[in-house]
Amino acid sequence: MTHHERLPDPAPPAHEQVYRALRTRVMHGLVEPGAAFTLRGIAAEFGTSMTPAREAVRRLVAEGALKLSATGRVSTPALSNERIEELAAIRALLEPELASRALPRAHAALTDRMQAINGVIDEMIVKGNASGYVRSNLEFHRTLYLRAQAPAMLSLIENVWLQLGPTMRALYERLERRQATDMHRKIISALRAGDEPGLRLAVRTDATQGLRMLMS
Repeated sequence: MTHHERLPDPAPPAHEQVYRALRTRVMHGLVEPGAAFTLRGIAAEFGTSMTPAREAVRRLVAEGALKLSATGRVSTPALSNERIEELAAIRALLEPELASRALPRAHAALTDRMQAINGVIDEMIVKGNASGYVRSNLEFHRTLYLRAQAPAMLSLIENVWLQLGPTMRALYERLERRQATDMHRKIISALRAGDEPGLRLAVRTDATQGLRMLMS
């Protein structure tokens, strides 16, 4: 083998594979708030020993995505109103800033892509696909925020989304169809118009109005 050739990247270790799969499941609302798991069940599902399952769960507990009781019961947190309000406040602070930083790079291809994702969100609502709604909604926001070129800030907000995943699924059940995508259309319009105050307001409202509805 010459020094120019590279071996294929090895598959990630078992605990990393379990971590990524569980993290996606929680963030996309594929599990309800308060849903319970066992380490044995996780290990069996992924065909691993208990050690990778325990390591993956430990990481997700540290990130606030899962809870681990003294008896070893693993569950998704059922967030209190105070916790939902706190996470909504973080979204209200960080997401308008990310959108503002993305605005100078919001070319037509970006807004066209966001419009297409918004159409998918509408489809998911019509189909009654809760996790599809959560996944597409996060894709809409992430597509914009990647243009901010602020990876530390995006990492922080993704951790908030992770903690909110099951709660966002519960929120979906209470949404009326138009509520979900009307504010997204305002975000796209503000991007196309170069309207930073309008963009900040639309993003802040979109990030918080639904969560506040859950607390009512």
